[in-house]
Amino acid sequence: HALRALAEQGFAGIAIDANSAGVTTDPGTPSIHFIEPQTAEAVLDAIDREKPDGAIVQFAGRTMLSLARAISSAGVPILGTSIEAIERVKNPARFADLVSKLGVPRAPSSFAVSADEALAAAERVGYPLLARAARRAGGQAAEIIYDAADFEAFVESGIEISSDRPLLVDRFIEGAIEVGVDVISDGETTLVCGVMEFIEQAGVHSGDSACSLPPYSLPDEIVEQIKDQACRIADEIGIKGLMSAQFAVRSPRVGAGSRIPTGHEVFLLEVNPRASRTVPFVSKATGIDWAGAATRVMLGRSLQDQGLTATPRPDLKSGGGSGGHVSVRETVFPFARFPNVDVVLGPEMKSTGEVMGIDENFGAAYIKAQLAAGQNLPDSGTAFVSVAGADKAEAVEIGRKLVELGFEVVATKNTANALREAGVKAGIVHKIGEGRPDAIDLIKNGRIDLIINTPSGKKPRMHEVTIRSAAVARGIPIVTTIAGARATLFGMEAIRTHRAEVRALHEYT
Repeated sequence: HALRALAEQGFAGIAIDANSAGVTTDPGTPSIHFIEPQTAEAVLDAIDREKPDGAIVQFAGRTMLSLARAISSAGVPILGTSIEAIERVKNPARFADLVSKLGVPRAPSSFAVSADEALAAAERVGYPLLARAARRAGGQAAEIIYDAADFEAFVESGIEISSDRPLLVDRFIEGAIEVGVDVISDGETTLVCGVMEFIEQAGVHSGDSACSLPPYSLPDEIVEQIKDQACRIADEIGIKGLMSAQFAVRSPRVGAGSRIPTGHEVFLLEVNPRASRTVPFVSKATGIDWAGAATRVMLGRSLQDQGLTATPRPDLKSGGGSGGHVSVRETVFPFARFPNVDVVLGPEMKSTGEVMGIDENFGAAYIKAQLAAGQNLPDSGTAFVSVAGADKAEAVEIGRKLVELGFEVVATKNTANALREAGVKAGIVHKIGEGRPDAIDLIKNGRIDLIINTPSGKKPRMHEVTIRSAAVARGIPIVTTIAGARATLFGMEAIRTHRAEVRALHEYT
């Protein structure tokens, strides 16, 4: 999209990417492709050869942002957001000052440039915390840590901590919903491209979580608060082009039948002065080429001149509804190709692709996305439920909904007892090694149609991994978080009353 926009303005684009599929363009788009890694040596070599008039670093992740200074030093102007603005965001101390100046709530956070500083930072922030290495893509070297002993082991695991690669330490907000926002600005006008509610709870890498645009459960006032904060941050930074931000929404009092009832708290998690991986999804969901619009901004055209003066229609009302539509992005994983690999999600990204479902309501859109991702959900049969102790109370809601949908529920002893005590009919299945038939026997014999299995802790027990791996090997749909299970059942219920139709994308947007 950026290359096409450059061509429209009379420029030939130069793309540098180690993945040839990542720079595939229409034959009619004049462009030059370098199939090279995004290293300083490769980028500077391409600059020396092609002598470009400018460089766009917003569409290549955090790697190219880190090379902006080197590119500028080679005599090539950085188009769009300035280097000074980029460095203000990427420097932990300066960014903390920026957030404090705006009065945007943020979870307790700190950073360290040495192992000794890291231990002190963790004590200041408190547990549980999310520790992650700065400037590492895909959530690499990231971990949720619950006590000092585990944090010390993490620091001593060989992770690099230095002034060039500080360790970021943030308080982990348990049970929070993560929200992603894509923003575009030309320096005068700032617009929200889209607000996405991630299905999986905060702590799962956003690249691995399904998400809904517009949000399907957040109150409109919370969405408006998030949009306002994102725009104020973009204006303060001086964004010219695209920016992404992540927020966490937590409620201290969760009532029956509502995911976020009262007393909401919104916390800023992260800001990136670049395009996020959700921009292609947001463009399809809203019918607007945001990458192209941002490219034209970097070349000097205002948003108003491009006819972009307001937030696009699908984001006007949370959850879609009359006259609108809901789009759901779902991720695709390679687990079926790797036997015995655990499918549980966490801070480190594991997905290798993504698909999209779109319909008039969240449930139908979610089911379409699941089907596209290869998750062929059953409409009846036997559901096996086995959850961690902390999830027992919420498992009751899941079990009751499964029964309402006509499923027979079977569970391991402790989960089954929790369900029965709440009046939910559930059969008992032996744990592996404690009797037969166990869950693996039922899976092998084709007697399980759906599995809901949340990990018991940071280091899952071997029998849990065995169950999850066996399910993947046999193509049995498996959900590993309560949030994911809730969304799945919501979709399965919705599809029974709303017939999903196949329609062209442009009919929605």
